[in-house]
Amino acid sequence: MTTQASTPTSPTPLTLALSKGRIFEETLPLLKSAGIEVNEDPEKSRKLILGTSRPDVRIIIVRASDVPTYVEYGAADMGIAGKDVLVEHAAAHPGALYQPIDLNIARCKLCVATRKDFDYEAAVKQGARLRVATKYVSAAREHFASKGVYVDLIKLYGSMELAPLIGLADAIVDLVSTGNTLKANDLVAVEDIMPISSRLIVNRAALKLRREGIEPIMEAFERASLATMA
Repeated sequence: MTTQASTPTSPTPLTLALSKGRIFEETLPLLKSAGIEVNEDPEKSRKLILGTSRPDVRIIIVRASDVPTYVEYGAADMGIAGKDVLVEHAAAHPGALYQPIDLNIARCKLCVATRKDFDYEAAVKQGARLRVATKYVSAAREHFASKGVYVDLIKLYGSMELAPLIGLADAIVDLVSTGNTLKANDLVAVEDIMPISSRLIVNRAALKLRREGIEPIMEAFERASLATMA
């Protein structure tokens, strides 16, 4: 009896987790520097898995806040996420991710903002207990604790600027880029918490098992990010 030779299965492509929007757009030049071009625009396609010009690399499109989870649990070998997202993830999963490179893209600041007529400095000096709305609960808690300011944190997922306007909170902690959204809602940034940029994150097991494929991409990303700072 003859037996049919089994066909070898092709290895799973290296998977990079990205979110739509600014991070995706600013990652494209970094990918190009590594010889990788994405085949489709996620803003025009409904696909969540995108091929690239290299058959051994694919992109998956996920929510920004989910990127670290996909990488930590090995569904993606690598990902790109903002420091704001990584701080929140690390609070619940310390040391879970390898973060080798600050890519210096999608830069902004995490700030405290209030209504223009709210005297933030006086409230802090007088030891008032502030109500603060944010989705960055861990970063906000650590910031105010370091200042010795008592706060009640209210977790919101969007429309943060509304909270001080209708009395839900005294202040918000949110990302600020141009400041136009704050200005449009009669709010003002009163304190910077930390600068934010996006970083490459890598699954620790994948770095050991798939180092040959991952390291050249990491090196190309690092060269490209340094070039943008020159």
